[in-house]
Amino acid sequence: MPYPEMLVAPMRAELTSKGFTELKSAEEVENAMNGNDDTTLVVINSVCGCAAGSARPGILKSLIGDKKPAKLLTVFAGQDLDAVSKAREFMLPFPPSSPAVALFKNGQVVHMVERHMIEGRTADMVADNLMGAYLQHC
Repeated sequence: MPYPEMLVAPMRAELTSKGFTELKSAEEVENAMNGNDDTTLVVINSVCGCAAGSARPGILKSLIGDKKPAKLLTVFAGQDLDAVSKAREFMLPFPPSSPAVALFKNGQVVHMVERHMIEGRTADMVADNLMGAYLQHC
C-alpha cells in the first residue's frame, strides 16, 4: 500500500522544486528513458532518514557545479510503484535499492549510488561521489 501523498509531498518537492521531473507511471519512465542519449540522473526517492539527511541534500549539492547531467528525473519508492519498478529495470543489473541514484549516459548506467553507499554517509560525501561521476561522464 503506497504512502499517503500528504506525507511524501514535501519530500517530492525537495527535488522537483530544484528542477527534477517527477515520473509517476511506468509509461512516463519509458518515455523519458527510451531513446534518451543525454546524461540523465535518475533518483529513486524515499521517506527514510538517509534519504532526508544524506541523499536529497547531497544530490542537490552535487548539482551546483558546472558539470552536471542534462536531465534530472525522479520516482518515489513506496508511492509510485509502477514507475519505480520500471526505473529499476533500466538500472539492472543493480539490485533494487531506495534511495538510489543512477547516472545514465547514452541510455546505459555509468554510475550507481545504492542505499548502502548513502547510509552512514554525510550529504557532502554523497555530493562528492556524484560530482566525481559528473566530471567523468557529463
